Amino acid sequence: MLPDLSRDEISRYARHLIIPDVGIDGQKRLKAARVLLVGAGGLGSPLALYLAAAGVGHIGIVDFDVVDVTNLQRQILHGTKDIGRAKVASARERIADINPFVELTTYETALTSKNALGIIEKYDLVVDGTDNFPTRYLVNDACVMLGKPNVYGSVFRFEGQASVFSTKDGPCYRCLFPEPPPPGTVPSCAEGGVLGVLPGLIGTIQATEAIKLILGIGEPLVGRLLLVDALGAQFRTVKVRKNPACPACGTHEITELIDYDEFCGMKPEAGSRKPEDTMPEITPLELAERLRAGDIDLIDVREPHEWDIAHIPGARLIPLGNLPAAVPSLDRTRDIVVQCRSGARSGRAVRLLQAAGFTRVRNLAGGILRWSDDVDPTVPKY
Repeated sequence: MLPDLSRDEISRYARHLIIPDVGIDGQKRLKAARVLLVGAGGLGSPLALYLAAAGVGHIGIVDFDVVDVTNLQRQILHGTKDIGRAKVASARERIADINPFVELTTYETALTSKNALGIIEKYDLVVDGTDNFPTRYLVNDACVMLGKPNVYGSVFRFEGQASVFSTKDGPCYRCLFPEPPPPGTVPSCAEGGVLGVLPGLIGTIQATEAIKLILGIGEPLVGRLLLVDALGAQFRTVKVRKNPACPACGTHEITELIDYDEFCGMKPEAGSRKPEDTMPEITPLELAERLRAGDIDLIDVREPHEWDIAHIPGARLIPLGNLPAAVPSLDRTRDIVVQCRSGARSGRAVRLLQAAGFTRVRNLAGGILRWSDDVDPTVPKY
């Protein structure tokens, strides 16, 4: 039986109630619905705001992060006063202000193979607002196993995607991406950036799809992937077919959740790490001493527009994509340190140089961000 709407709720949702496809019964369905949001960041912000405003009766949010100043360019669920607070705490406060009739459950934890099934089984559908491949595969597999629809979205720079996976007859995320990309080949938003309004655009599309699923109206993005090009102001869809050989939704070979970091190549298999696999590193304080002595070469593998934001004095800019061509210009007889924003791209550069025969090369631990923290706070962090 659907819950009743109070007089105040009828007034609040009046613009819904006069839509024939929604009406009183549809609004009651929204009130009865339980929706889980995985992530309270760029995508999770508009999702939480609009689903709460729409009257979804119970919203769950999984997020273990805290609000950082760099989030505020796009994560409109949080404000300047929330910097340093847990995202689920500021989300609770904001949602209560938007709609006091919404019941909110927060999980200040990472979604893992150990807790995913227990959390997701309590909800009618899941909306994936994550920004990494291990969690996307985790959410997908858990949703398929539990028979829960998975409303997917992703953003990068000026482009976004959205779809609906894991419905009864539709494909799942693994049908579209059977295997994750090799580690390091797809930069994160922290490395590559994202236009601040784009998560709002994709997140509201995801919220729309979630509401359509709850109401049982329209044509959800089942079997279709929506591609958004913000720069070209273009929207197009491509078909995604259910793969009979998919180990998740096809053959159902996947019967339990796995180690998704290992599956995505983000950590070596147990016992497979060799001594030579250890990344040679140098701390910012150690680098500062060596730079003062003038006996070390510092290579910055970021992009020119990042160099313009901030750079370490004495560094030489060689973007990662240009590094192979620049190898002959590097002095193999000197110690070389490679740096980027946080240490990920420079780690790949170290491996490239090691493969080219360089033995005196190290990665700057933490990149220019840690340099700002440990050595020179006047260097802007971005």
